[in-house]
Amino acid sequence: MIKHRAFSAFLILAVGLIGFFVYKSEVVTVENSPRLAKYAFKLGLDLNGGTSLAYRADVSKSSDVGGSMASLRDVIERRVNMFGVSEPVVQVENPGIVSGGVEHRLLVELPGVTDIGQAVALIGKTPQLDFRLVRPEAKNFTQEELLAKTVDEVFIQTGLDGKYLDKAQLQFTTSGSGQIAGEPIVSLTLNAEGKDLFAKITTENKGQILAIFLDGQVISSPVINDAITDGKAIISGGFTGEEARSLVRDLNYGALPVPIELISTQTIGASLGEDAKTNGVKAGVVGMALVAAFLILWYRLPGLVASISLLAYVILSLAAFKVMSVTFTAAGIAGFILSIGMAVDANVLIFERLKEELKKGKSVHDSLHEGFSRAWLSIRDSNISSIITSVILFWLGTSAIKGFALTLGIGVLISMFTAITVSRTFLFAIAPNKDKAVSKRLRFLFGQAMSTW
Repeated sequence: MIKHRAFSAFLILAVGLIGFFVYKSEVVTVENSPRLAKYAFKLGLDLNGGTSLAYRADVSKSSDVGGSMASLRDVIERRVNMFGVSEPVVQVENPGIVSGGVEHRLLVELPGVTDIGQAVALIGKTPQLDFRLVRPEAKNFTQEELLAKTVDEVFIQTGLDGKYLDKAQLQFTTSGSGQIAGEPIVSLTLNAEGKDLFAKITTENKGQILAIFLDGQVISSPVINDAITDGKAIISGGFTGEEARSLVRDLNYGALPVPIELISTQTIGASLGEDAKTNGVKAGVVGMALVAAFLILWYRLPGLVASISLLAYVILSLAAFKVMSVTFTAAGIAGFILSIGMAVDANVLIFERLKEELKKGKSVHDSLHEGFSRAWLSIRDSNISSIITSVILFWLGTSAIKGFALTLGIGVLISMFTAITVSRTFLFAIAPNKDKAVSKRLRFLFGQAMSTW
């Protein structure tokens, strides 16, 4: 009993400190405490307000649609993150049989950005970079014939485009490079896959012209003299210093692998998000209070312990959300509120087993042992099934469903800990000695029915 009481005191202290962290990290500012402020709750678009943008992607010329869309998503996400937008959501929407869609779309959600013009500027028009070989027959075209031809009639797609770009750097030519010394150029470094593809292109096409296109315009058209195996290329387009710096910056933000077109915008005001947040908090408080009231009225002293354990569960869950940088959405709050009700499920199973053992005339101490032992298998199986469901929803669901699944899954895991550890420790701490007789008063306090008096 002394061991359980000491551990109970430790749990109370630990949960209290964690609760202080949850509260303090929410009220401080970045100026006052930047390390602590970074753990403030991150709110999604529907709670914080912001802008939702839908883009149409032109994948008609892409040989790998899935890879191009994945690369497009990564590029836009990287670009938005560089502007410091809090927890943006960038996801691909593929055409489906049910929706009858035929377009590949990119959905971008920018929490806290309510100015559509600003949101579009954040996405910007990132350069579309690709490399194309000049068709052999094009060398014999006259100037008039070249002007009359389409780009595809003059150039051959190589498959090497912006998605293979690792980084771009600003450099300056030297006197020995055959160009004016000090002329700004842009050096491109390709990733491992792009390096291999570039080496293959330059090895198989020695003596051919490899044009570098930027936004559909020829920027540079060097002749391939030797195989280039280091994955590096040079863009020299007669840039000014500012033009070269701007190009490097835009390329590093992300060269779009496919063209995109803005097709719709939606703005959610901060006031609507604030209302949703306020109502969600109220729902959580009311739900927790009702659950605690039921537990205390029905299970008496164990119900009070379960209510304290429930409070510990809420504090630990909120702390986990902060540390793991979980983005709260309305669906995520719903998942958390649902988990509050589920958190007492294990306690209900344990208390029912406890009452059954007390009816057999066993001591409170022995009844607690048997109650936890008999209830454990049911607790384990029910929680594992809930966790599996959460994993499936998170894996296959959209952003809103992912938020619901994540908070629910974390909540279930923590509820197992609080039910088995916190509730168990507190109950054994207040339970009478093993050899003490079970009086009517004890039976009542530990949940035995009134009819057994």
